[in-house]
Amino acid sequence: MIKVLNKALLISTSLMLASSMVNAQWTGPKEKPTQQVQLKYGPITPAHRTDANMEAFRNYGLGQFIHWGVYAIPGNEWEGVSARKGAPASEWIRVWGGPTAPKDWKNTYDNLYKQFAAKDFDAKKWAKQAKAMGAKYMIFTTKHHDGFALWPTKYSEYNITKSPYGKDIVKEVVDAYTAEGIDVYLYFSVQEWNNPDDIDKKPVTSEEIAKNDRFLKYTRNQLLELLKNYPKMKGFWFDGTWDRGWISEPEFTYNLEKEMREIHPGLIIGSRFRNDENGARHFDTNGKLLGDYEQGWERKMPQQFEWLDGNDWDAVMTIPPNGWGYMKDWSGLYTKTTDDIIDMLMHSVSMNGNFVLNFGPDGDGNMHPGEDKIAKELGEWMKVNEEAVYGVRHADFPLSKLGYYTQKGENLYLTVMNRPVNNIVRITVPKNAKEVPVAAEILGNKKALVVKHSDVGLDKDNNTYYDILLPEQFKSKRAFVIKMKLGAPRSKTDKLMDAKM
Repeated sequence: MIKVLNKALLISTSLMLASSMVNAQWTGPKEKPTQQVQLKYGPITPAHRTDANMEAFRNYGLGQFIHWGVYAIPGNEWEGVSARKGAPASEWIRVWGGPTAPKDWKNTYDNLYKQFAAKDFDAKKWAKQAKAMGAKYMIFTTKHHDGFALWPTKYSEYNITKSPYGKDIVKEVVDAYTAEGIDVYLYFSVQEWNNPDDIDKKPVTSEEIAKNDRFLKYTRNQLLELLKNYPKMKGFWFDGTWDRGWISEPEFTYNLEKEMREIHPGLIIGSRFRNDENGARHFDTNGKLLGDYEQGWERKMPQQFEWLDGNDWDAVMTIPPNGWGYMKDWSGLYTKTTDDIIDMLMHSVSMNGNFVLNFGPDGDGNMHPGEDKIAKELGEWMKVNEEAVYGVRHADFPLSKLGYYTQKGENLYLTVMNRPVNNIVRITVPKNAKEVPVAAEILGNKKALVVKHSDVGLDKDNNTYYDILLPEQFKSKRAFVIKMKLGAPRSKTDKLMDAKM
């Protein structure tokens, strides 16, 4: 008995350590393991894939996330009572607890699918809005933690065919977005709150093992069904994989990932899908990425490029603080503005990431008016400045206080978030740089800007400076982009004597 308890304690401790290490990955630089160990269930794909699908992922820049399901009907409230103090997020409303929770709430929620008529749903309208906004890919919730499937799955009765809407929503979304040239990724939650076979613990007894085996088989069937039904999809965005029953089966999940990749060559899978035999998630015990890109930047932004350690990644972001599903009431909450979104977008692409903005339609299929406003304003900005967003890479220039750099070949872009009051945009360049700004213009305004070499002459300074002069008459209500052509320096930096101290 003591040996069993010690083994259980060891497993529990290793899982907690793995979890804390994962959380540390997104608050600072990655901690490298001091030694490498042999693993059976480490990464399956190369660390930096170079196939066409992965290159497309790196070039997206801007994406759209859509959370839609039964939780859109209550909209984070019920009969005039807000769930803000009883549920962690609008799409988590089924777990509403505490004094504000309605009586027999879980049963009420589990019957809401009978009201899911989606009378205004138009996937083509959504797709056209996303294209006008500038999205190059989208992520759509096929099934959230409540277990309600938005496609006619053969493996659960709790699906869209039992609702008043009845039709295959996932197919409509995949077809509409693909027709607009937008790649589709499918969100899939492994965790299911109302599934009695999802035990959320390491199975020990014969009954628990049987339940977990059924749940694993069920999950595999649904995933393979999605791959078969929607071959145009490009990848999966996984969630709910922290279930301890799932974590306890690294061999099964390893083989399932291999099977999915064999069925759908080029499939892109984020780092949340599975763990190694030590319970390490996102990154294995040796610190290597489990999947094709980092899936941990959820409402987070890296502060330094070096934190990313060369991994591909995307940042998924809400407009309200933590509202993924529909929220009727945005009052009393800070909701991100279009300017906030532009800042986060350029922050992401400047570090070789994509930025994915979430939308939570209501139960009828209409976007929130606040989302419509941001989509329109962001689309207007993207039409002028998309050149600095799509297909760009991190620019190896000293950071600017004025905004974010991106680069594409010989073109360097500075998205100016903070316009200098003297209209001099100063570009910092290492003294030994072989390429410096030689010409400049503002995107959307083809007039050439004056570029001057300003050798400031600071003591012990390894940099020199190029000043770009903004016309005083130039006006902009939002961030704007200066496009610079890089070329060989036309003047040399003077060699100055350093001060003797």
